Amino acid sequence: MENEKKIRFEKCHLEKLDDIIEIGKDTYFDTFSKYCSEEVMKDYLEKAFDVDKIREEIMNKDSSFFFIYLNEELSGYLKLNINEAQCDLRDENGLEIERIYVKEGYKGKGLGSRLINLGIEKAKEYEKEFVWLGVWEKNKAGIEFYNKNGFYEIGMHSFRMGDEIQNDYIMKKDIKKENRIYNGNFPI
Repeated sequence: MENEKKIRFEKCHLEKLDDIIEIGKDTYFDTFSKYCSEEVMKDYLEKAFDVDKIREEIMNKDSSFFFIYLNEELSGYLKLNINEAQCDLRDENGLEIERIYVKEGYKGKGLGSRLINLGIEKAKEYEKEFVWLGVWEKNKAGIEFYNKNGFYEIGMHSFRMGDEIQNDYIMKKDIKKENRIYNGNFPI
């Protein structure tokens, strides 16, 4: 059936470094290139998705990347951070959803929500109390999407894009504490 979607996740490892970089650059460009000059975008993409920088992120014990596949086609990825890998809050009770990147041809198929849900499930596994993320203040569709998924604004931080100072809203979603059964240190 055409409406049936087979979705699966795969933890990303170093051997998939090129895929992470390609998806990151393509998705960021598709989403934000209309808001800045070609030179500013090129400079940002080279720095943000530098091979050594992304390699270091993948190897960080407090960061995790997960690919999402739709009908066995690589469709995007999610990056999560805990502890010191978190960008702004660095709260031991929180998990940062740093990147939710869905490739252009796969948007509108529910993959973003599936990636958020994966982040929330990982936060529960790590016994975190909340998840949080940053979203550009002019990204109205992103803000609406996060609001629809239970996130609310708790603050703001600034970042530089070329010569321009821009702002991200910091948004948070509280996670209901659940009773868990333990076998040693590992939730079952």
